Amino acid sequence: MSNSGKLIIFSAPSGAGKTTLVHHLLGISALNLAFSVSATSRAKRDYETNGKDYFFLSADEFKRKIGNNEFLEWEEVYVNQFYGTLKAEVDLLLSLGKNVIFDIDVEGGLNLKKTYGSKALGVFVMPPSVKHLEERLHARSSETEESLKKRLDKAVAELDYAPQFDKVLINDNLETAKKEAEKLVSEFLGITLG
Repeated sequence: MSNSGKLIIFSAPSGAGKTTLVHHLLGISALNLAFSVSATSRAKRDYETNGKDYFFLSADEFKRKIGNNEFLEWEEVYVNQFYGTLKAEVDLLLSLGKNVIFDIDVEGGLNLKKTYGSKALGVFVMPPSVKHLEERLHARSSETEESLKKRLDKAVAELDYAPQFDKVLINDNLETAKKEAEKLVSEFLGITLG
């Protein structure tokens, strides 16, 4: 592991808005952030790009990489649907002198925090309410009723993990949440923003 950069971990239940916040932070050049692209064995959605949104692997490829100890963390979220963080990807970004930002599920975020300790800031993005979360997931309309229910059940269970993170950011108002995210990250990195 290189000692140059730091890690910023944004975790949240699906639909809480972590991806929007991460994209906002990536747009602030002073933070020197690079996005850690996760690997997954789930099917690629039409609007996604391999290597940009995720590294899309078959379940067999994913299992082979698990066997070769190529992941910093990984999880089988649903049967044969894996998500994980490739060691080589993070090491590469750190070696380039970047601070690495993660948009990652709750368990993965906690595992990364355990691995990197004080070099990592763990931020839990909290939805204002479960009802709000349900509305956001419905609005995506990329879900069947069954997968939506599975996702919502998982999201509700994940809310219990919030206290294990360094910071909890409530995403009630997006503009306020963006400012709060900027403040948390810039303070952790020791960078003063304009």
